[in-house]
Amino acid sequence: MQNKKIGLKNVLFIIIFLLFSCASPAPVAPTEIATLPVPIETAAALPTEIPAPTNTALPALARAQYILDTTIDYDAHTVSVDETILYPNLTGNQLNILVMAIVPNLWQDSFSLTSIAIDGTPTTTYSISGQRLDISLASILPAGSVIKIDIQYMLSLPFAEQEDPSISRPRIYGYTTRQMNLTNWYPFVVPFINGEWILHEPWFYGEHLVYDAADYEVNLKFTDPTTAPIVAASGLPEQQADSTRYTIISARTFAIAASREFQVSSTQADDIYISSYYFPFFERPGQGALQATVEAVQIYSQVFGPYPHKSLAIVMGDFNDGMEYSAFFYLSKGSYDLYDGTYANLMTALAVHETAHQWWFEQIGNDQALQPWVDETLATYSERIYYEKTHPDILRLWWWYYRIDAYSPQGFIDISIYEGQGFQPYTSATYRQGAHFLEDLRARIGDEAFFAFLQDYLAQGRGRIVTADDFFRILSQHTGTDYSDLVRQYFQNIYQ
Repeated sequence: MQNKKIGLKNVLFIIIFLLFSCASPAPVAPTEIATLPVPIETAAALPTEIPAPTNTALPALARAQYILDTTIDYDAHTVSVDETILYPNLTGNQLNILVMAIVPNLWQDSFSLTSIAIDGTPTTTYSISGQRLDISLASILPAGSVIKIDIQYMLSLPFAEQEDPSISRPRIYGYTTRQMNLTNWYPFVVPFINGEWILHEPWFYGEHLVYDAADYEVNLKFTDPTTAPIVAASGLPEQQADSTRYTIISARTFAIAASREFQVSSTQADDIYISSYYFPFFERPGQGALQATVEAVQIYSQVFGPYPHKSLAIVMGDFNDGMEYSAFFYLSKGSYDLYDGTYANLMTALAVHETAHQWWFEQIGNDQALQPWVDETLATYSERIYYEKTHPDILRLWWWYYRIDAYSPQGFIDISIYEGQGFQPYTSATYRQGAHFLEDLRARIGDEAFFAFLQDYLAQGRGRIVTADDFFRILSQHTGTDYSDLVRQYFQNIYQ
């Protein structure tokens, strides 16, 4: 059915999240890996997470809904977007402004705003400063009510291979000679917590954004369909008459990578489509990343709780960095170069680390700037859990040294990204000291209490933004063993 932009478009996405938001996929098992003869995003047989609605009632929203009608000119490196946001005021407060992140505006001339309308009425009562967009509302938005925001804009993507002295990590947003990457590319309403809009300043390393969970529909087309690239995206594709629709429920972000050079290997594990996108001559590491990811999804689903989505994309980045997004992650091209076909290699460790972020970041959100350990410590330790379940000999002989102790980790775990004093000191404390803390904690309270805590932590935190206090509050519900000395050893702050 063609469900194009008509009056019902804004109704569709509101209704249907209730039909599927309670669905939980079962643990998955790896299946045989096969190279796809065609890009997976054009496979007509793949289902979408959101079917057509059965009624036009307007229920209250559990979270924001984003609809992004997107047209890409791949060769001109431009993106035209007609965005609709249905934002429910779940803050418990009356609001007279909305604060949005427009991260592309951090790059000169990358973001060009055409218009903003609130509940169908054009407005000019807004201000933009850097990555921050403030919209003054004509009337108070009561708690529990929903507001509709329409934004039209154009993106002119920066050349991501160009050196930028203001950052110390490779840029992802933008394009290279063989890849386009849309990450944090659309305006989104930032979280409102304890009376404050949460939008931190970017830093030289680490992540600075905090995301509420939201539902997404992205209708994507290219100006020249005959030369359209292969697309990897958050969410399953559904072919429309002149576009491809991607949908995902209760997600933190929506990311897109596109390349005419992508090759794709894919597997289906139960009802989850897992696909690996890589460049020519990298089929072996591309399939290795796929295999490790399938195994990690299976293990984490059993140990922590079910994987929440219907798809997962693994993308070889044309840069030396890895990064997690909803149902989507990048792996560094350098790790593909180093892949040796064994499990004792960096690419495998990174793949299972980024997969773990589908639990610790995607399902449980946190303040990645002020409390980055809340997701990174758990994602790093999840590597350990993967190896103990699959290759305990590699865990003992390789992982602890190569991934952790070779860096002589030191420092307090609970530093912000702004306190890290450099990328290596920051990751040494937040990631590697964090792994040692969880190992010591597990030994102290025992496996039964430790894994019961992780499962309950996921259950209580799913769909929320949690804090370090939540971590220790839930931990205390699963053990009476004293671990206060470990907190004093690893943390600069003392938590309950």
